[in-house]
Amino acid sequence: MRPNGFRWLATLRRHPAGLLLAVQLLGVLLYPFMEDTPAGRALFNAFGVGVLSLVIWVVRRGRTTDWVAWALALPAVLATLTANFLHLPALLPFAQLLESLLYFYAAGGLMFYMLSDHHVTTDELIAAGATFTLLAWAFAFAFAACQAWLPGSFGIGVDPAHPRSWLELLFLSFSLLSGVGLSDIAPATSVARGLTMLAMFAGVMYIALVVSRLIALAAARRQGS
Repeated sequence: MRPNGFRWLATLRRHPAGLLLAVQLLGVLLYPFMEDTPAGRALFNAFGVGVLSLVIWVVRRGRTTDWVAWALALPAVLATLTANFLHLPALLPFAQLLESLLYFYAAGGLMFYMLSDHHVTTDELIAAGATFTLLAWAFAFAFAACQAWLPGSFGIGVDPAHPRSWLELLFLSFSLLSGVGLSDIAPATSVARGLTMLAMFAGVMYIALVVSRLIALAAARRQGS
């Protein structure tokens, strides 16, 4: 009989998307404590590198091409570290754009994985949640890059001229993808409006195509058992 530690490792190997989902949801709770101090921002960068590593692990699980993920992740990490340690903030939007593309790529890989057969497994159900968070992070990074290149792209009732924080942009992304519409942040430029419309479209199509299909297959399996 395997020790508990080995069983946990085996479970993680079978369900890497579950670990990614848990880490990203943990990040939602930790981000408010990371934004206001230099130490917190350093921790935020380290946390982001860890999440990127998990994303690459999940991409491999999703049966997509590894070199594409590495080609996006390595320059993104390098640009982020260079921008923060050498005080070159102009590099951050490029890093954010690369991270956005990596998250979109990983989300696409997981969606192909979920749509590749006609059976619903526990791993696919976990992947459904991880894919949603990947899309949320992808659009949040896209919003951050847009705001850096076009200041004032996202406004808010309080201090509208101040750039929105990462957590605010992630909150906007979750609001748009879920269709809840509870965000108090509004796009103020044409490019920002275009990105928010794409986020709304992606959220609706994800629920319509992926989630509804998994629910239908799960119901069919339950009726057949």
